[in-house]
Amino acid sequence: METPLGIIRWQDLVDIAINSYIIFRLYILLRGTQALRILIGFAFLWLFQMTAVSLGLIITSWAIQGITAVAAIIIIVVFRNEIRRVLQVKNLKSILWGFTHKVTPTPIETIVESAFELARKKIGALLVFPGREDINEQVQNGLPWNGVISKEMILSVFWPDNPVHDGAVIINGDRILEVGAILPLTHRTDIPTHYGTRHRAALGLAEISDALIILVSEEKGTVLAFSNSQMATITRREKLENILLKHVGATSPSIQHPQKQKRNLAIAALLSLLLVTGIWYSFSRGLETLISLETPIDYMNRDPEMEILDTSVNTVTLNVSGSGPLIKSIRPDQVMVRIDLKKAIIGNNTFTITKENITLPPGVNLKRVNPETVEVILDTTIKKSLPVQVDWSGKLAPGLILVQATLEPPSVEVIGKNKILSDISTIYTKKVFLDTLAKSGSLSVNLALTPASLKLAPGSKDKVTVTYVVEKVKP
Repeated sequence: METPLGIIRWQDLVDIAINSYIIFRLYILLRGTQALRILIGFAFLWLFQMTAVSLGLIITSWAIQGITAVAAIIIIVVFRNEIRRVLQVKNLKSILWGFTHKVTPTPIETIVESAFELARKKIGALLVFPGREDINEQVQNGLPWNGVISKEMILSVFWPDNPVHDGAVIINGDRILEVGAILPLTHRTDIPTHYGTRHRAALGLAEISDALIILVSEEKGTVLAFSNSQMATITRREKLENILLKHVGATSPSIQHPQKQKRNLAIAALLSLLLVTGIWYSFSRGLETLISLETPIDYMNRDPEMEILDTSVNTVTLNVSGSGPLIKSIRPDQVMVRIDLKKAIIGNNTFTITKENITLPPGVNLKRVNPETVEVILDTTIKKSLPVQVDWSGKLAPGLILVQATLEPPSVEVIGKNKILSDISTIYTKKVFLDTLAKSGSLSVNLALTPASLKLAPGSKDKVTVTYVVEKVKP
């Protein structure tokens, strides 16, 4: 397909579509986090490097290339929590095409007041605030509640006489969705021994999701926050309020107007497509690579009654150019040189090799053909009867003379090219050495078909019987 950008293969379109979707999904999974900002910084760094290369800034491009070479290690270190969360998600849909769940702002003042009231009374509690990731796979056995948040409701849920007080509550927006939920326990061995089951459950969920977990310790009457595998002790109400605000603000795309959110997603998809298209263009239309390909010639549409007698060359050298990655990916079966013999005649034919005779992968350009012409000699195959003659060699012993020699059969039918057979009048046998003949007799001798392209017709024998008479010379 010819476009203003050049020739685009269908493989290029698939390549651009797949990578654009991957970048778009990264935006969906990481939007609102620090990780996305850092990835955008790396993208601008790569663009800066490409600009430096195009401008010939050797030292600058070398320095930036050194930084980008270790980018993979930096990303693993900086994004270790985000990478772990993505890999531990059991629902593949949330990675490939699902959108993050909407989180609405919570009545933060009520939650803060309730948490510190529980701490003052030393009543243990676990409050879970889901992030953008679905935690249904991690949280189990919760009882549906769907009640509007109030201080009295939170205190009653965790009251020691309540059957569900040992579990966690799941809070989304201004409602408690579930109560008595069981959280996964951490497997870490480096946590303090005085941590109880609530601590291990809060840390366990924080390790495998982006949820925020608020814990109230019934032993010490303290408030703790767990997020991103980290724990923080909260002593002031303002700090807890800031943590909740940051969590809701960073993970709540639904705060935006639905139309604005759709517009932002469309812009992100378009930017992903433009970015990948630019990267593809820089790679596929970057520095040109020139190579030579030794390619055999294929002859097409030859008349069945004619055969190729000889050609001036069997291969041609093609000088082709294109982008480095595309040139390196060329397979032998993608390059062909074909000559149409449909209008060829018996005898000498000269063909000029043009672009129409050459098949190349899209995006690869032909620079030169060597040689530009090929001579092909065609001929028909005929059958001809030729007499057989013995190829005698050497001399008889002194005093002997060869009086007579007869052959059976005296002639054979030979198949070959018309031009060759027109110059041949006799078929010889293999050499018969006279010095081995001492008396009359007979022997079987193979025929010598020269040139090798000649063949015996069906029914003709490849040997002849030579009957000879040897006599002594009369004094």
